[in-house]
Amino acid sequence: MNADDVADLIERNLEDADATVTHPRGPDDEDHLAATVVSPAFEGESLVDQHQMVYDALGDHMTEDIHALELKTYAPDEYAEHGE
Repeated sequence: MNADDVADLIERNLEDADATVTHPRGPDDEDHLAATVVSPAFEGESLVDQHQMVYDALGDHMTEDIHALELKTYAPDEYAEHGE
């Protein structure tokens, strides 16, 4: 699954999300992805719950098309303060 498709899924299925997805091992390895996701839905949620929200947004793709996903999740204020 390509990075743009993964970003689109996250952004469509998670409230006001802004997702940046890359292939950290290079463009030929589409099974391993890294994503930075910023969403107000993460406000007040634990890191585990934030990651679960992203997995839920990806649905079956998480088990069928994506082998590994490195996640960084932030509420908008956190991203402004600590983001990349």
